[in-house]
Amino acid sequence: MTEDTGAASVTVDGVVTSGPFWDGAAEQEADANVWIVGDDRGAIVVDPAHDATAISRGLGDRELMAIVCTHAHETHINAAEALADLADAPILLHPADERLWSLHYPDRAPDAPLLHGERLQVGGVELEVRHTPGHTPGAVCLYAPALATVFTGDTLLANGPGSTDRPHSDPAAILVSIGDHLLTLPPETTVRPGHGGSTTVAAQAARLTG
Repeated sequence: MTEDTGAASVTVDGVVTSGPFWDGAAEQEADANVWIVGDDRGAIVVDPAHDATAISRGLGDRELMAIVCTHAHETHINAAEALADLADAPILLHPADERLWSLHYPDRAPDAPLLHGERLQVGGVELEVRHTPGHTPGAVCLYAPALATVFTGDTLLANGPGSTDRPHSDPAAILVSIGDHLLTLPPETTVRPGHGGSTTVAAQAARLTG
């Protein structure tokens, strides 16, 4: 799916990939949203999951400028290495999730850190990095004001906050992160999560505070 955002020819493409993952007790199948943000020359990929070939097809002949990981759970990074090698692109991750990253990639570190307040440029549009710990210690969201969009990974889904049932998760922290860094965005902002359908800040504010 491709959506014309109206911002200097920058589009948001969504590729849904599927694959197995280990949930701590058994192997399961999971769908994941991979977001491709860019213009007709270059793009970034947000959360490269499961299938580097499908993601590459979504990119087409555009230059892959960076691979941005909202967090380091397997179902969001397990195509990162293959995609990075295929396109010779850097992998970006918040330093607080490097331990989780190393569980899947013990011999390869991310290429650069994602830091709170940093701004990534793609097609003349800025994506602001917002550190939103809770689901994982290094979870981030990417807010693009010009696109009226925020990419939330597993911090905020259409049915509310992401899961916090793992030892490294923090239920109190995720609520603070959502309240401070997501519900304060303009109500019409589209929330594009790592799994499932999109929603809006207004809908989530009504769910969580109404």
